[in-house]
Amino acid sequence: MDMQAFWFGVIAVLWAGFLALEGFDFGVGMLLRFVGRTDAERQVALRAIGPVWDGNEVWLLVAGGATFAAFPEWYASVFSGFYLAFALLLVGLILRGIGVEYRSKVTTARARAWCDGATIVGSLLPSLLLGVAFADFLRGVQMDANHVVTGGFWSLLHPYALLGGLVTLTLFAYHGATYLAFRTIGPTAARAAALSRPLAIVVAPLAVAFLVWSATIRGGWVSLVLAAVVAALFVTSALCTFVRRAARAFWASAAVCALLPVWLFSALWPDVLPARNHAAWSLTVHNASSTHTTLVVMTVVALLFTPIVLAYQAWTYWVFRARVGLETVVIDADTSAGSALERMKRAAQAAS
Repeated sequence: MDMQAFWFGVIAVLWAGFLALEGFDFGVGMLLRFVGRTDAERQVALRAIGPVWDGNEVWLLVAGGATFAAFPEWYASVFSGFYLAFALLLVGLILRGIGVEYRSKVTTARARAWCDGATIVGSLLPSLLLGVAFADFLRGVQMDANHVVTGGFWSLLHPYALLGGLVTLTLFAYHGATYLAFRTIGPTAARAAALSRPLAIVVAPLAVAFLVWSATIRGGWVSLVLAAVVAALFVTSALCTFVRRAARAFWASAAVCALLPVWLFSALWPDVLPARNHAAWSLTVHNASSTHTTLVVMTVVALLFTPIVLAYQAWTYWVFRARVGLETVVIDADTSAGSALERMKRAAQAAS
């Protein structure tokens, strides 16, 4: 039972890492056309996340893998009952990957515009659907005695779930704006800082409404305390944006994103997927978990390899810690052009 609680907490931490890190990636993608009026300015925004965005997705993969290994019944029920929603989320992640990766390789303005559109849509979809899924976890789903989710896709899109989706959508947009204000210089940073203020005003009432509504559905004193901490951190971040403290605003918004799944999991405990139609059919950490031996082996592997992964990712952020501006785009463009010219010269010499 202690191992079940441990891995329930580990999965919460993995989701916390994903939302804190990938959240600003999604936000940058959503705001791409707002913070960059020219092609070079949009390239600055994407370069701010370029070295880290695909590494941040690892947190999602590990969270899914840990769920599969530690709580296979939970994994099976969620991925079957939420199949279409997760398929749309996967489409969004694919679109964003294509948009970000291919933008630097295409040669026409029209092709870059298509890549920008794919990045925006690929950031909007996951941001909305993650909030919908989290809200459905809290509210519960229709399930039979065999833990099979019986509701269809449209049954997941009730008002409470849509409110959860709007919260994550706007929160990630705000998080992305604070990140760009912190990590870029020039017009991109100025527009991101200006956008973060109205976004904070939009997020605040949505988040309050969602937290209050959630308290009427589930939650004990631990989740209420965490909700208060989340609210205090968001107020701190919003105040920092108005007094132009970009770094502090970003770190506070990162803490909000990280604590959001921790609050969710604390409200869920000991359930992992509640059954709304019959409480006895709910999936809990006890009836959804793997064997004790499996959890022990997983713990040993995690303790050995997790520090290595964390150290590598921290090193990546340290190496690419410099702020990004228009001058880096010009330098890189000149370097690319020079490299292309050198290749043409070598090819001409070889042909002669």
